[in-house]
Amino acid sequence: MGTDIVTNRKARHVYNIIDSLEAGLELRGTEVKSIRAGLANMAGAFARLDRGELFLYGLDIQPYERASHEQHEAKRPRRLLIHRAELYRLRESVEQQGCVLPALRLYWKKQHVKVQIGVAKSKKTPDKRHDLKQRVAEREAARTAAAFNRRG
Repeated sequence: MGTDIVTNRKARHVYNIIDSLEAGLELRGTEVKSIRAGLANMAGAFARLDRGELFLYGLDIQPYERASHEQHEAKRPRRLLIHRAELYRLRESVEQQGCVLPALRLYWKKQHVKVQIGVAKSKKTPDKRHDLKQRVAEREAARTAAAFNRRG
């Protein structure tokens, strides 16, 4: 894939990711410069279907300080660029299956900024507890293996 700019780590904790897809992002020049400067935040970003198009909400790209006269809004909705067949598949997932579309990561692919959108269902509290127990068990197993390898 590409070089990560920002990841939304909380999305994998809150949602069960069923599928994911790559989408292009329609940006202005000052937004690209801000992303290159590391001024992007993806916490709480999600995609939504509006008027037959897919938009990304909640992506916070701070204004570029050295911009001359034209500045962008930090949290404006940004249009996502995907194929029409993917759009129809997403619409079906959202309307019929009750899925949500959280943004998972923002990354560079060649000179273009791409966003990975997940098709997800919300986790319940017991699911989150199960994930935590599983992580603790894996950590304990790794510690035990490391201690065994150090001894001999």
